[in-house]
Amino acid sequence: MTEQVKKIVTKKEPIKTNSVKKEKKYTKVNNPMKEVTLEKIVVHICTGETGNKLDNAKTVLTMLTTRKPVETQSKIKLPKWGLRPGLPIGAKLTLRGKIADEFLRRTLEAKSNTLNKRCIDETGNFAFGIPEYIDIKGMKYDPKIGIFGFDVIVTLRRKGFRVKYRHLKRKTLNKDLKITKIETENFLTKNYNVKFS
Repeated sequence: MTEQVKKIVTKKEPIKTNSVKKEKKYTKVNNPMKEVTLEKIVVHICTGETGNKLDNAKTVLTMLTTRKPVETQSKIKLPKWGLRPGLPIGAKLTLRGKIADEFLRRTLEAKSNTLNKRCIDETGNFAFGIPEYIDIKGMKYDPKIGIFGFDVIVTLRRKGFRVKYRHLKRKTLNKDLKITKIETENFLTKNYNVKFS
């Protein structure tokens, strides 16, 4: 008889290592993807009519921001108010970057750094109004122009918001990426020393 060679199968013992759980680099507090930043500011004046009043509103916006405004047109028809679709009834302009940051600081100083909590919407953006442009520091009254107020609409963003703007494979934002009212309040108190009433 031929001797059968028996193969001895030995089980590999697992290598014992000091398995230590790695600490997470980022948490909800210090995660750079959760950081809230200023995206843009829209400054808007609605005159409700065309002509000299609309021209004066445009000059006020250029005095405030040194930028050229764009006319806004009505979308509905109201014969009582003399409105029809396509009629220019207001002016607006958009600010981004450092200019937007400086302009927001100037307008918040005019409001004595206090805002109402109702100014913030569900998506984290906020808006407020300035009743007279002469409330802004450095602005002087011009009798030829008159008194004009304006609206300041502020849009905030996070890293990753490009998903809802891109052309290809556009998607809705995840719930975790959306900015809440509390996060907007914290952003304003930290960066602009805003108090809420």
